[in-house]
Amino acid sequence: MRLLPALLDGSNDDESVNEAPIVSARADHWIVLRGLLPFVWPQGRPDLRVRVVVAFAVLLLAKLVTVAVPIFYKNATDQLAAQIGVTSITTGQGIALGVGALILAYGTGRVLMIVLNQIRDVIFTEVGQNAVRELNNRTFAHLHRLSLRFHLERRTGGLSRIIERAIRAIELIIRMGILNVVPTALELMLISGILFYYFDWHYVVIVLTMVAIYLSFTFAASERRMIIRREMNESDTDANTKAIDSLLNYETVKYFGNEELEARRFDTSMARYERAAIRTHQSLAVLNSGQSLIFTAGMTACMLLAARGVIAGSHTIGEFVMINALMIQLYMPLNFMGMVYREIKQGLVDLETMFALLHVDPEIKDKPGAKPLTVTKGDIRFENVSFSYDPDREILKDLSFEVSPGKMVAIVGPSGAGKSTISRILFRFYDIQSGRVTIDGQDIRDVTQKSLRAQMGVVPQDTVLFNDTIFYNIKYGRPDATEQDVYDAAEHAQIDAFIRALPKAYQTMVGERGLKLSGGEKQRIAIARTILKAPPILILDEATSALDSHTEKEIQDALDRVARDRTTLVIAHRLSTIVYADTILVLEKGRLVEQGTHTELIAEGGLYEGLWTRQRQAEKAREELAHALEEAELAGALRPEDTKLEPVK
Repeated sequence: MRLLPALLDGSNDDESVNEAPIVSARADHWIVLRGLLPFVWPQGRPDLRVRVVVAFAVLLLAKLVTVAVPIFYKNATDQLAAQIGVTSITTGQGIALGVGALILAYGTGRVLMIVLNQIRDVIFTEVGQNAVRELNNRTFAHLHRLSLRFHLERRTGGLSRIIERAIRAIELIIRMGILNVVPTALELMLISGILFYYFDWHYVVIVLTMVAIYLSFTFAASERRMIIRREMNESDTDANTKAIDSLLNYETVKYFGNEELEARRFDTSMARYERAAIRTHQSLAVLNSGQSLIFTAGMTACMLLAARGVIAGSHTIGEFVMINALMIQLYMPLNFMGMVYREIKQGLVDLETMFALLHVDPEIKDKPGAKPLTVTKGDIRFENVSFSYDPDREILKDLSFEVSPGKMVAIVGPSGAGKSTISRILFRFYDIQSGRVTIDGQDIRDVTQKSLRAQMGVVPQDTVLFNDTIFYNIKYGRPDATEQDVYDAAEHAQIDAFIRALPKAYQTMVGERGLKLSGGEKQRIAIARTILKAPPILILDEATSALDSHTEKEIQDALDRVARDRTTLVIAHRLSTIVYADTILVLEKGRLVEQGTHTELIAEGGLYEGLWTRQRQAEKAREELAHALEEAELAGALRPEDTKLEPVK
């Protein structure tokens, strides 16, 4: 799996991964680490590169001070030991002054150790945060480049948790991997040199052997803990997915009274997480105990050798004290090294899915050298188009038709005939298997997706709004529009009066997915948004399906005004809304079976006439029933609750 190109330029040449709502492929950890380096040494940011260099310089200075502190401690101890038995007052005072200076140097060194490390962190913080921002921006942009198929199959809750964990892991890996691994190795070399200088090679061998065993044990134990960590992540992701999915479907849960079912499903995932978390803490206890045992054994061996040297007269008391101080000094970075490895490995577990996500190849891509779409007339042609979401189920079969410039063409047919698929193909959310789709003679596969979608506006059947203000949602159609443009668009969509009657008017929050508004209100906002965009090609996908009859008439009038002189494709369920269309296309099982005006199709007595007759009969029956119920209620023969439906037994 080649992740590095995906990280560096946001693209790759491998096949797309279409299966995964949450990508399960595991990235190679070394490739992930190498992929992070460009974010630590960013191109075009000399200021951040200077910070990296300065941070490393401060770090090296801190390590030199760190290894010097035990030497001050040793010299002070030797001078104090030398003062024992001294009878000369002058000599004693000189020794005392020397000891005092060494103690001050020791204290200053310990303070500098802390201060220099803090300065290093402050300097490097901007580098780490910039890396977090850049990588997350790249991930966010990549998600928007992915095709509709991926987003229809994803699990929103799980995906958000993956990104959330990866955000925390990025800075941790950059900070610990770069600013602690190299310095710890340097400190180990410096301590080994001091041991060899003041003692002999036996001490160096003991320390290096102890470090090798310590790190081997740490790495092996951490690898075993990663298995548990992955299980924790999977359980956490699953629980979060179920929670978000349940809350997004709050009304459905209430309709069926399934709160306890949802709680049980959530608790099942949390129980898995609980078991994995317990095992994680147990394995951590084993790891910490083993590390302590290994380090203490090495330190004890060195101190025994030093004690024997003091007794033999080959070492001083100060050197005995220094060996203890050096080992304790080494324990801090060494213990931190173990923690660094554990945290980096855990961070890589968190990052690996995000990096695999970056590796998912968009299904729909612009061709190399694709040019912007130029719309001069707005002529749309489908030429022998065949398409299927799944190879086993063909949706459109050898479909051909034309939408002439400035004309309104309606597409009707039974459910599953492929009506909405046509709009998705026009927007190039999917590529067709055979045939051509052209706009003014330009194959939509040969132009850029951005320019294609900029020339079309859509009012979808299922309108979803951003959790922001009404003003923001309308202005989303053209972000550079003026306030007056927004108000004019709302007025044309017959919703301006409703908005201004609200307590906060255009600043009213619509709620998540627009749930604070009715279906008709959301649809009118969507219409206003499309009116504001003012595209030359207009697609109305069941645009009035959520409206009552009175509002439908008002909106239909507005849509007719908007569609005037524009190429308009209407995907309709209510046939009454398209009786004045220039051409009506009737689809059945993905094929074009009838074509003509409303009058012509009624006269043919085919599929369209049958659909029209059934709809008119259903509408008439509803009107008669509503009228009868209203009269019965007014006469007192029927209570309002008697009109409610009984549940199916």
